Amino acid sequence: MNASRRTALFSVAASAALALSLSACQSGERAKAEGAAAPVAKETVSAPSAAAGTGSSDDTGSGTSTAVGTAHKSDSTSSGAKKGTATPRCRAQDVKVSSERQDGPPYTHIILTARNTSGHRCEMAGFPHIQFLESHKQDVPSVAKSKPAVPTVLNPGDPAFVLVKLSDGGVDEGNEVVNAFQLVLEGDSTVIAVDSSAGGGLAVDPTKALTGYWTTELRNGADDF
Repeated sequence: MNASRRTALFSVAASAALALSLSACQSGERAKAEGAAAPVAKETVSAPSAAAGTGSSDDTGSGTSTAVGTAHKSDSTSSGAKKGTATPRCRAQDVKVSSERQDGPPYTHIILTARNTSGHRCEMAGFPHIQFLESHKQDVPSVAKSKPAVPTVLNPGDPAFVLVKLSDGGVDEGNEVVNAFQLVLEGDSTVIAVDSSAGGGLAVDPTKALTGYWTTELRNGADDF
C-alpha cells in the first residue's frame, strides 16, 4: 500500500472517529438536556398541585370559619355558664317579709325584714317598691346614700333589712293609719302583702315616706333619714 493511500485511509478513519465523537457528545448533551429538563417537567407537573393546594386552602378557610363558629359557640356556652352560675335575684316566693316599729312613739320609722326561706342563695337587689295607701299609688322614694357597696346576697335562712320612714312625727301632718301595705321586689312583679295592724297600725304621711336599700345589716349613718 503506497503512502498516499495510507494517508487517505487515515483521513477517512479520523473523520469517522470525529463523527462518532461528535455524535457521542451530542447524544450526551442531549441526554443531559433531557435530564435537566426533567426537573422542569416535574415543576410544571407540580404547578397544578399548587393550584390544588389553593383549593385545599379554600377548604381550610371554610374549616377556619367553622372553627370560628365553634369558638363563638364555645364563647356563648361559656357566657351562658357564667349566667347560669350567677346569683339569681330573690323573688317573692323566696322570702318572707315582716315589719316592726323602730324606737318609741311617735314611731316615725319601721324596719322591714326579708328572710330567705328558699333552699338557694339569692340577691336582694335594689330597694323595695312600697305603696302604703290605695289613694297614693306612687312608690315610696328611695334614699341613695343607703345603697350598699356590694350586692346583698342571702344564703338560705339569712335576713336582709330595710329602714323605712313613715312620717316626720309632727301632730299637724296628714297621717293616715295603715294596717296593711304592699311591696314588690326589684325585678319581680309579684305583690307581697305586709300586715302592719299590730299596735293599731302605722301612721303614714305618704308625702314624707322614704325607703332605704336592702342590706345585710342596718348601718348607722347611711340608714339614718
